Amino acid sequence: MQQRQDPPTPMSTSPPRQSDDRPRLPAAVQQRLHQVFLHAGKSFEKGDHDYAHDLYTQCVSEDPSALAYAQHFRANLTKRAGAGRKASAFGGLLSKSGRGAVEKPAAKGAWQDAFAAGCQALQKNPGDIGVLQAMAAAAGELGHADCQLYYLRWALDINGADVETNRMAGFALAGVGEFDQAIACWRRVLQNKPNDEEASKQVSRLSVEKTIHVGGYKADVQAEDGGAAAISTARVADLAATESDGAPRLPTPEGAESAPTEDFEQAEKRLLAAIDAQPTVLGNYPELAEHYPNAARLKDADRLLQQAHAAAEQVSPVAAAGVQEKLEDVRLRRVRQQVEVARSRVASNDNEETRKLLTKVVEQASRAELAVYAARADRSPGDSRLHFEIGIRHKRLGEYREAIKAFQAARGDSSRLAETQIFLGECFQHIEQYKLAMSSYEAAIEQTETTVAGAAKEDVRKLCLYRAGVLAMGMRDYDRAEQRLTELAALDFSYRDVAGRLDKVAAMRKDT
Repeated sequence: MQQRQDPPTPMSTSPPRQSDDRPRLPAAVQQRLHQVFLHAGKSFEKGDHDYAHDLYTQCVSEDPSALAYAQHFRANLTKRAGAGRKASAFGGLLSKSGRGAVEKPAAKGAWQDAFAAGCQALQKNPGDIGVLQAMAAAAGELGHADCQLYYLRWALDINGADVETNRMAGFALAGVGEFDQAIACWRRVLQNKPNDEEASKQVSRLSVEKTIHVGGYKADVQAEDGGAAAISTARVADLAATESDGAPRLPTPEGAESAPTEDFEQAEKRLLAAIDAQPTVLGNYPELAEHYPNAARLKDADRLLQQAHAAAEQVSPVAAAGVQEKLEDVRLRRVRQQVEVARSRVASNDNEETRKLLTKVVEQASRAELAVYAARADRSPGDSRLHFEIGIRHKRLGEYREAIKAFQAARGDSSRLAETQIFLGECFQHIEQYKLAMSSYEAAIEQTETTVAGAAKEDVRKLCLYRAGVLAMGMRDYDRAEQRLTELAALDFSYRDVAGRLDKVAAMRKDT
């Protein structure tokens, strides 16, 4: 069965493993919806967010596979909220959810009615996590894994500690091979329910699957309890190998690349023949591209998706945008692999040459990642997480003024607000805006009480207090320095050099 072309989401770097059994929308319907989408964009730009909401609702409900529609729908809700029409961001936790209005038609297979009901419920209460969960479940039933993950990410932006959302996201992310993110979701479940057997089992199982997947290994037997068959060890020579263009390859077991399995060879021949015969049937491209990363052939996946993008442009702008994000995902994986290979070289042969190479590769990877996230932010201006990622890359590159702009735009993501404020403070401190830096650190301290949950809360608070205390020392604000460092010492007297800094504050007071 051919796999339907679905636009990806920032949470997903692999094509969906499920497929949509429904026929594709007729070309005439796609074109009509695209015109509605463009008209909605004009209303958005004029500030007519209510009318834009109605138009975006039409797009989302008639084509729930198009990620671009969901992204712009959310961006419009965000702008509408800025006009003072929104309930509390946590309204979904405080009032009756509209989830049932989505689930009732979905149970009957009335998908258009289900998504339309979800959009209308979110207009009334943008913080309704239950509605987002129901829309994610509906998207998952239809095989639209990218949109499913997008709705779940939206729900996590509202309440990152929600147990049900993290469960759903854990299963969905594992389904597309995003093992690190899936494990993080299950660990958040454990933070809130330490004795949850299912969460513990999933963390163990996914850790094994991640090892198999990243190395390109295929275990013949995988036990129910998370145990796996013996895994081959990649050689140092594999880690140092490069493709003809100088890009490092993904480490693979000995002989894996030179002798791919018969199943893969057959699938590759079949799909390449199908692409040659019908180049505008977009479902063939991601199905083939999904195989390449597992065979350490990301370069081939890149080339294939470039071809898919050219074909998608002949179908519709929405289809082209979806392929563009998949292509970006592959390129992100390539540059991150280059970093891992460079780190492996330092680990096996630590010298000035390998360290310089690592520094160079990290900078190149940061530049490449920055370009991708900037392009995505242009397409989805309301997604605060993209601005956060942009800020991280600018900061890593020493571009602190640019990082400040990005982090300020990222403050809409409540789940990362404390962390964002810390990074803002560090950037302000680098450009010697010390009062602004202190204001950011103090804001971060306050945010740890409301936006950080679980085990991370104490770690984030310690860092906030340390940054504020050290900066206060430099500003000769001894009262604040002593207050914050004393508070930190009460939490963890062994944290970094807090004990010595308290002694130094006392000495500095005597000298004044």
